[in-house]
Amino acid sequence: MTRLLPSLILTALLLAAWEIACRALQLPVYLLPPPSDVAVSLIQRAPLLLSSAAATFWMAFQALVVAFVIGGGLALAVSLNQTSERAVRPLAVALQVTPVVAIAPLVLIWAGLDHADRAVVALAAAVAFFPLFSGVLTGLKSADPDLERLFDLYGASALQRLIRLRLPAALPFILEGLRVAAGLSVIGAVVAEFVSGSGATQGLAWRLLEAGNRLRTADMLAALACLMIMGLALNAAVGAVEGAVRRRLA
Repeated sequence: MTRLLPSLILTALLLAAWEIACRALQLPVYLLPPPSDVAVSLIQRAPLLLSSAAATFWMAFQALVVAFVIGGGLALAVSLNQTSERAVRPLAVALQVTPVVAIAPLVLIWAGLDHADRAVVALAAAVAFFPLFSGVLTGLKSADPDLERLFDLYGASALQRLIRLRLPAALPFILEGLRVAAGLSVIGAVVAEFVSGSGATQGLAWRLLEAGNRLRTADMLAALACLMIMGLALNAAVGAVEGAVRRRLA
């Protein structure tokens, strides 16, 4: 609570200033509603927003698992051979710098218009892929050179070296990559749902589009608040896992 108190106080002050400014300037509600209107929208639309948040969270979680399996597995494979790493890394960087909105129509076609959720998961996984790939690869190569030579001296096998030396050394990098990828998976899922333009997924992005088309700004901000809370919760969950692992290894 001591760590959270300053941010809670600042948030309360900002919300109060927002409320007072909207009331004093008499801003139209379609332009910028006060926080009280957003709170009312959150309460009134809670069942719908919760179901949409659950859909977005499930797609983001699936994308995170896919990115972890593919990115971590690929990093593990190429870490064993420098030639493979030099061949794969530029392709991974190319995937990272390619905007998801540019490849979304292709992925939607390949997944099928009746399976927009698959396209969203694939696109979100593509966004979350690089932090995991880079984190695992960097971590596997960060082992102490003196310990590497010690393992050579004792004739350790490649599997023993991997399990007893490189994976423990890579763990902090893996956890940090997982923390970054968790946030990116949510962003990727929302952006992918926006681009897909389909209400089949019924996630929070669709609620944003629906409210925006009807100029219901309070409903849009309520959906954004749900997205922010979901992202913070996911980040906190990954942070808790990271803290538990670090304490166990300490």
